[in-house]
Amino acid sequence: MLHTLLKFFLLCGLLAPGWAQALQLSATRLWPSPDYTRITLEAAQPVAHQYFMLSNPQRLVIDLEGVEPGAALDALVGQLSADDPFIGAIRVGQNRPGVMRVVLDLKTAVKPSVFLLQPLGEYGHRLVVDLYPVQATDTAANPVALPQPATAELRRPAQPSVPQYVRLITVAVDAGHGGEDPGAIGAKGSHEKDITLALAKKLKQKIDAQENMRAVLIRDGDYFVPLGQRVVKARALKADLFISIHADAFIKPHARGSSVFALSENGATSVAARWLAKRENEADLVGGINIDVKDPFLKRTLIDLSQTATINDSLKLGNAVLREIGGVNTLHKAQVEQAGFAVLKAPDIPSILIETAFISNPEEERRLNDPAYQDQLVDAIVGGVKTYFDKHPLTAPSRLTLNP
Repeated sequence: MLHTLLKFFLLCGLLAPGWAQALQLSATRLWPSPDYTRITLEAAQPVAHQYFMLSNPQRLVIDLEGVEPGAALDALVGQLSADDPFIGAIRVGQNRPGVMRVVLDLKTAVKPSVFLLQPLGEYGHRLVVDLYPVQATDTAANPVALPQPATAELRRPAQPSVPQYVRLITVAVDAGHGGEDPGAIGAKGSHEKDITLALAKKLKQKIDAQENMRAVLIRDGDYFVPLGQRVVKARALKADLFISIHADAFIKPHARGSSVFALSENGATSVAARWLAKRENEADLVGGINIDVKDPFLKRTLIDLSQTATINDSLKLGNAVLREIGGVNTLHKAQVEQAGFAVLKAPDIPSILIETAFISNPEEERRLNDPAYQDQLVDAIVGGVKTYFDKHPLTAPSRLTLNP
């Protein structure tokens, strides 16, 4: 009888941590970003935990109940970089029998968000610790200043051969996935998040080289950005265009080609487009957001779903880009497709999602990792953007003007 009760209590997790079967973490990951730092602790079972803050100096203490020492937990300390905006040091040790303690020495006051994620895809149970600044610098509300034209250019009349522009065009470049969300994984192990970031950085360089354009990266490193926050950042930057870069995957390795997508108000234009939008919209589930807390970025904006004019502009932009990409790669679809992509729902910014190629196709995976081919792709995208603005020039003034 006693044996039966003991087994019952162990199964229910009702005994003290020291009595429970020890659990070792299978992986730990640390993701710093400009807006927040994320720590992920992964295990085969849910990790029972408690956390609290200490001051003078500022510390966050996380007690992991029923967790025993191990290589994965020890590795967390070595993942910290000196330039992490929030964490100065990480200390790990046994606090009492059955309890491992993680202490984060903080550089500044933070608001922690600690939550559990159920197993999904390649991940087991995850305990996520997000550190947000108490005094938020908020790169969405206070974006990095765009480079200004030289003062002499502002005052000196332009030469007749130099075109005059109403104002600088701001392009928000969104590298798909990132951090906990690797995106699709290629046949030889390439991660979509790495390829999209490489392409986004090259695209920014090419756009910045145009005398009437400036680009801003929504994600400039390997970290997770929720889909809604990507939209809000683009709007806060007063972007004129939003371009999201991806590299598709399919269950059959022979699938190939590039595609361009815009938002749809009335359902997807094909079964494949609907399937892709559903998978891309699940990025928040893979990357991990705290569903018990409303996204602090989403509540700052209203997504107007009756955005017919913006969608029409998105289709024009998409067609211009698709034609240019067709000169570099086979097109998977000869026309711009539409579906309910969450990342394209800015109500006032023409927005497109580019599936540059199928990372699941070994040949296309190889080309996507080739810097020379990456240059060809981004040149094609820039060519499409320029064609779009040649036909639909901006007329509204802004604080960044090239005219005297």
